[in-house]
Amino acid sequence: MHDTDIARADPAELIACPQCDALYRARMPEHGARAVCARCHTVLIAPKRRAGMTIIMLAAAVLVLVLGAVWFPFLKISRQGFVNEATLLDAAMSFTGGPLLVLSLAVTALIVLVPLARAVLTIYVLAPVVFDRPPPPGALRLFALSEALRPWSMAEIFALGCAVALVKVADLAQLSFGPAFWMFAALVFLTVIQDRWMCRWSVWHALEQGQAARRERAPA
Repeated sequence: MHDTDIARADPAELIACPQCDALYRARMPEHGARAVCARCHTVLIAPKRRAGMTIIMLAAAVLVLVLGAVWFPFLKISRQGFVNEATLLDAAMSFTGGPLLVLSLAVTALIVLVPLARAVLTIYVLAPVVFDRPPPPGALRLFALSEALRPWSMAEIFALGCAVALVKVADLAQLSFGPAFWMFAALVFLTVIQDRWMCRWSVWHALEQGQAARRERAPA
């Protein structure tokens, strides 16, 4: 897009590449097609059929898996007749003394609370839109919050750390995985799938249209 076109264009019609900041006029491609940045080839818009319902179902599954991963045993360690089971919270809160308590709380927030919050926000924001209802109050702000939390959802980092730790202690004791371990592994996988399915520009566009329609119907 030329500089003169940018100056004349309505800002609401523009989309900026999140990687290289190139500006384009936003145009909704056909379902299954993608709008890609010509400079760095980042996908800008990628609508999919029934994507909203798929994302809601994935978010609901993430919600169930987070709660299950917290409740059920995560790992069982046995050595010389002694057996100990630990839940995911036990592993995250293993340092509870002194300044390390802050680290434990941060780990718990990043691997449990942030994915849980993002799943709840996604369902709250998208469910009315998918069922052809007006966006809920504060939908734009809450979706922005969910996007701001995305880099801080570090369940996969915790999973990699656990894998490294288990390799180191495998020769010292007998290890067995509990139901929470497999739930957590599924949680990491579904979170990645959900992020790949979501076309953020389409969500913003739908929410803004819904908010505009609500303002038009509101009495003067």
